[in-house]
Amino acid sequence: MFSLKGLNALVIGGSSGIGRALALGLQQAEARVAISGRTESKVAAVADELRKGDAEVRSYTVDVTDRGQLAAFLDCVIEDLGAIDILVPAQGVTVLKAAEDFTEADYDAIMETNMRSVFFSCTRIGRHMLERGKGSIINITSMSSHRGFPRAAVYAVSKHGVMGLTKTLAAEWADRGVRVNAISPGFFPTELTRKAMKPERRESALRRTPMGRFGEVEELVSTAVYLASPASGFVTGVVINVDGGYLASGI
Repeated sequence: MFSLKGLNALVIGGSSGIGRALALGLQQAEARVAISGRTESKVAAVADELRKGDAEVRSYTVDVTDRGQLAAFLDCVIEDLGAIDILVPAQGVTVLKAAEDFTEADYDAIMETNMRSVFFSCTRIGRHMLERGKGSIINITSMSSHRGFPRAAVYAVSKHGVMGLTKTLAAEWADRGVRVNAISPGFFPTELTRKAMKPERRESALRRTPMGRFGEVEELVSTAVYLASPASGFVTGVVINVDGGYLASGI
């Protein structure tokens, strides 16, 4: 029930961090995986890793904040793969600063990546899935989808939006065969978080995580495989927290 053999998966933002780990993990579960990213060298490096298991892996260098590029890219992937059974929009950026210091440019840059591109990735690929009567979309939310996160106001807004999108699409598409769920990671050391978190913020996060450690991105893979597989066939609109107990710990 956990095998993804015969299924096609697209991981947007699959060239680094959580996206890379999920792309490799979905392939290990026997899915045929395609990835995209913004930086050509990073896309090529992960594609080379994936080609060790599948010589015909598709990879795409695309800026999903560019509206024309995003639409053309999604149509191209559907044409290249023939069908997309699993979508993981893992793209994301953040900026840390006091809420009153965010500029309109900061806001637009974060929301274009974290919210707008995710929305239209879900709806364009979702339309394709609805036509086929099946599919699984796995969004990536955040601890900031559940709590207020000082110095991350716009990021928190975007991730609250992704959670709302997940639940709304799940409710709207459930009777048409398309499931929409999300993974909410705790603190995982990635390129994004290393750049964003100062030592005192890291110490605070670690102190509030009952398991007493940060996660490893590979620990997100089994959750993604579960949500992509027939094993979760009656699961939709769910956000699974993979956070070492962070949200359970209260104040």
